[in-house]
Amino acid sequence: MSTPLPPGEVKVFGPEESPSYWQPVPANGFVRCILNPKTVQSENRFAMGTQTVAPGCHIREHTHDRHEEVIHLTAGRGFARIDGEDLPMETGSTVFIGRDRKHGFVNPGPDPMTFVWFLMPGGLEDFFAAIGRERQPGEPAPEPFPRPADVAEIEKRTVFGWADASHNPRG
Repeated sequence: MSTPLPPGEVKVFGPEESPSYWQPVPANGFVRCILNPKTVQSENRFAMGTQTVAPGCHIREHTHDRHEEVIHLTAGRGFARIDGEDLPMETGSTVFIGRDRKHGFVNPGPDPMTFVWFLMPGGLEDFFAAIGRERQPGEPAPEPFPRPADVAEIEKRTVFGWADASHNPRG
C-alpha cells in the first residue's frame, strides 16, 4: 500500500500581486509573470502569466525548441503568425503551439491586445525579467525602449530555439 501524498498548494493572486515587467520594442506593453516555480510549488514545471501588446506592435517570430505554449486572448484582436500563416484572433480565441513551431503575434489595431500565456515546462518568466523593466501598479507606460544588447544570449539561455533577429539591437 502506498503512502498518500499530502495535498498540493493553493494560492490566489490578485491583479497586481505578481512580478510584472514593461517590455521593449517591438512588443511594448507589459507582462505579468503570475505562476512559475518561484511563486508556486507544483509537481509539473510550467509558467503562466499575461501579456499586453500595445496597439500597432507585435511579438516577433520565434520558436521554443523544448516547450509547448498556449495563448488565450482576453482582450482586443489581432493575429497569430504560425509558420508564416496569419490566423485571426479575437477575444476568446485560444491557440496551442507545439514545440519548434515558428510563431509570433501581431496587434494591428487601435486597442491593446491582452492574452494569457501558458508555457510548459516554464522558463518564460526568466526571459521577461531579463529583457524588461520592473513595472509598478498604476505607473504610466514608459517611452518605447530597446531590447538589451545581449538579447540573443538571453534567448538561448531561457526558452527560445530561434528568434527573428531583425528587431535585435545591432552592435
